Amino acid sequence: MTTPAELLRSFARTRASLDGEEVTYWWSGDVYSWAPDDPYQRIFGFEGLNVARLVQDADAGPDAYQLLTREAAFYLDPASREILETWQDLPVVHVWNDPANQKWRPFPIPTTDLGEQVCFSLEIPLAYPSPLPVAQYPAHSAGDTYKALELFQFFADRADLAGPAPSVPATMSWSRMSPWLPWMARGQRPGGLTFHCRGRKLGAYTEVPERTRAYIADRHPEFAHAPETWSEPNETSWTYFRKLHPPQV
Repeated sequence: MTTPAELLRSFARTRASLDGEEVTYWWSGDVYSWAPDDPYQRIFGFEGLNVARLVQDADAGPDAYQLLTREAAFYLDPASREILETWQDLPVVHVWNDPANQKWRPFPIPTTDLGEQVCFSLEIPLAYPSPLPVAQYPAHSAGDTYKALELFQFFADRADLAGPAPSVPATMSWSRMSPWLPWMARGQRPGGLTFHCRGRKLGAYTEVPERTRAYIADRHPEFAHAPETWSEPNETSWTYFRKLHPPQV
């Protein structure tokens, strides 16, 4: 991993598979609320998955890739871990991001030597015009600018990365700081959410917990597979909420 292209190739084998086979990551964790005058509270469990296919981006050169993914995640009762349909008498809107694609080019991915393991770190601060402007969504928007911080870590064994396999076993962690979710209807109240999750690359989609696979099969079965081709723009919880609740003219 001495050049940006070699580093990206190692990360690609950790995050996905160089042979284009589908790769499923599954994670589980919790969501905490914070606000200036309130105690920190664990308000949701959280479980999700991402099904990805890595393909060469031929138009961008030999060391460029497209990561084609769909991502589903579910808010859970913090005690029973059952998938929620309502929260405080409000309908829960789960995560159905289709697509959640990325374009990769060689770049200096931060890595940490952990002895027998290598950790790839991605720290992604976000700030862009919100799909839910306050004027149109006063009860559901925290502001006209969407601000969040996504923190990913992917862990792979150094011995696996030294081998020839197109995909290597891996674990991951993910933390996120975000505004209140639109469906929580907290408007511009100060505060927000912190997500704290961990997971792993599965051997196959069939290793996703049966409860979760059944929920997906019943509602959006396409999320069991990665997209076949590139499309844009990406879906987010905020754009999905807008689709469910178009602004009133």
